[in-house]
Amino acid sequence: MEEIKKKKNRTEALGLVKEKIKNKNLINHCLAVEAIMGALAGELNRKAGSSIYEEEKWAMTGLVHDIDYDQTADDPKRHSIIGADFLKDLGFGDDIVYAVKAHNEIHGIPLISEMDRALYAADPISGLIVAAALIRPEKKLRAINPDSVMKRFGEKAFARGANRQQIKECEKLGFTLKEFIGISLSAMQAIDRELGL
Repeated sequence: MEEIKKKKNRTEALGLVKEKIKNKNLINHCLAVEAIMGALAGELNRKAGSSIYEEEKWAMTGLVHDIDYDQTADDPKRHSIIGADFLKDLGFGDDIVYAVKAHNEIHGIPLISEMDRALYAADPISGLIVAAALIRPEKKLRAINPDSVMKRFGEKAFARGANRQQIKECEKLGFTLKEFIGISLSAMQAIDRELGL
């Protein structure tokens, strides 16, 4: 008999993130990726003219994607594998578990679904956007726009940790780089108080 998986809600997922991750900046990163993922699913639904992409599920995937980071920070080869196993044991859906596992480029796990691709691209773009905001005197997300982030994207020495090739995966979702940056920035600006930016 197939095991019935209880759907996790956002409150439970956020509780798990805060239990497993102690660094406030990393929690904020998870919140930013959550917002971006939900916005991407919404935008894809708008383009498709239907609700084929589950915004809640995409957002949840973004929220929990780095749940093992505190545990694996010193061992990048274990990052996302430990987290995916943890989420699977808790009954998260197989598609969420797979996307979490595949988002760490070090493993070279194929990106199969749109959700996989979205998470792969959303993870580094959130860091690039934060870095672009922090170099402004205001240190606020509302002080930047897609053009200023695009400019920073082109500066290879800026926010080196934000993998540009990963970010370009957005093109396989049907977004131009500028569209993707615009969607991501707007999503983060909508929760700027929560992010402290």
